Amino acid sequence: MKLAIDVRMLGSGGIGSYIEALLPFFIKNYECTLIGNKSQLESLKLSDRTIKVECPIKPFSIKELLSFPKDISREINKCDAFYTPYCNIPQGIKVPIYTTIHDVVFLDVPGLASKSGTFIRKLFYLYAAFRSRLIFTVSNFSKERIEKHLKTKKEIVVTYNAVPDWFSQKEEVLLEKTEQILFVGNIKKHKGLSVLLDAFTKARKEGLKAQLLITGNSENFRTSDTNIFEKLSGEISKDVIFTGKISNEELKNLYKKVKLLIQPSFYEGFGMPPLEALSLGCHVLMSDIPVFKEIYQDFPVTFFKTGDSDDLAQKIITAYQKSDEEISIPKKYSFEKTFNIIHSKISQELK
Repeated sequence: MKLAIDVRMLGSGGIGSYIEALLPFFIKNYECTLIGNKSQLESLKLSDRTIKVECPIKPFSIKELLSFPKDISREINKCDAFYTPYCNIPQGIKVPIYTTIHDVVFLDVPGLASKSGTFIRKLFYLYAAFRSRLIFTVSNFSKERIEKHLKTKKEIVVTYNAVPDWFSQKEEVLLEKTEQILFVGNIKKHKGLSVLLDAFTKARKEGLKAQLLITGNSENFRTSDTNIFEKLSGEISKDVIFTGKISNEELKNLYKKVKLLIQPSFYEGFGMPPLEALSLGCHVLMSDIPVFKEIYQDFPVTFFKTGDSDDLAQKIITAYQKSDEEISIPKKYSFEKTFNIIHSKISQELK
């Protein structure tokens, strides 16, 4: 079977990591035509059956919707189907389309984008649902939200997310633990950083001797929540460190070294950092939002009341003391399982 796959989001956060982890399974089991830019395609290990098609058009652009190159769409239409790991679908595709919609956060969380930006994003979601034979998503929570907002009658299949095998491979070199806590995410309101900063301040006043590491560059963060910057420049500023832009390998080492990952989100479609951290022996403290309860209920994590900085502060102090204990996590999710579900559904559809 010939399958065209959009890889233009490789290297772009969670979606990029998702498709990167699934690609080896696709390449092994299909004759693949990969649509991406030159640098993305050159970085991939490909089989003799794989065709590379360079595409200069950015995802989620006007050109993608209205003037997608006909020579590229012709290559896609030579295949039996087209798969995209997100909700962007180029113009001119005539073969069956399969889509993974990870979440509908822009429709669920007010203020993440302007009114016009939210409207445009909803059009992309609706178009993806309209064009797709069926939709994949990464949690039952996301499935429920997609059904609510998009009102689609298309089948929505939950595949879950996973940690790539290379990420959790045990290595002989042991890294010494540091007196640090880690936050992985951006500064957008639904990630809960403001609540974490309040709780961290309270925990420090009660004797916590840890620093807080935030992945990324403070100057690159964008938010309408100005209180974040006021808190970052306040009394705890000397105890809060921005890592700057880091590689996957550097993030992996941080998980090994810190004593605790805190994920204070108000909203997620799945939430990958806790799974990454747990796979490397790092304890996790997380909000009790529905999707985290769905994904992590059977894992050795500590939950706190979402948005409650007092509860979070007390749980930080308690969980921080657990950091030297052995962690045993269930092998519940894998990208092989994710691929097998996608592969099975596409095969059934195309019979």
